[in-house]
Amino acid sequence: MELIKPDLGLLFWMIVSFSILLFVLIKFAWKPILNALKERENSISTSLTAAKRAKEEMAKIEFGNEKITQLAKLEKEALLKEAKELKNKILEESREEAKLEAKNIILEAKQSVEHEKNLALNEIKNQIANLSVDIAEKILMQKLGEESKQKELINDLVKDIDLN
Repeated sequence: MELIKPDLGLLFWMIVSFSILLFVLIKFAWKPILNALKERENSISTSLTAAKRAKEEMAKIEFGNEKITQLAKLEKEALLKEAKELKNKILEESREEAKLEAKNIILEAKQSVEHEKNLALNEIKNQIANLSVDIAEKILMQKLGEESKQKELINDLVKDIDLN
């Protein structure tokens, strides 16, 4: 029960020991604790300021990255468009070149066919002429095999000739 109702002497010594403790704390510990608290407060405010600056810089960098990304996309689209146009141009040139080459091949083939046709016709004409001469020679040989028939033919031919 002494703690619930303290004695006057106990109360005196408690006040004295608290006062000594308070004096020692004020004399030696209070200023370093306050200085440490101020340093802590300063470092926290500096850190907050640095964090704000970092956040702003990150926002700027992010905005810059977005711009760079947009520019890269635009450049990519331009390059793709240019590549597509170049591809179309090359394809069109190739088609035109192929058409021209096909026309040249067809023309050469027609000329070759025409030349071969003319050669074949000439060959056929020569063969027909040779056959005609051979047939005529054989017919004449048969009809004119005898001397009397030869004289008769000569006379007939002479009669047909008109002398002017």
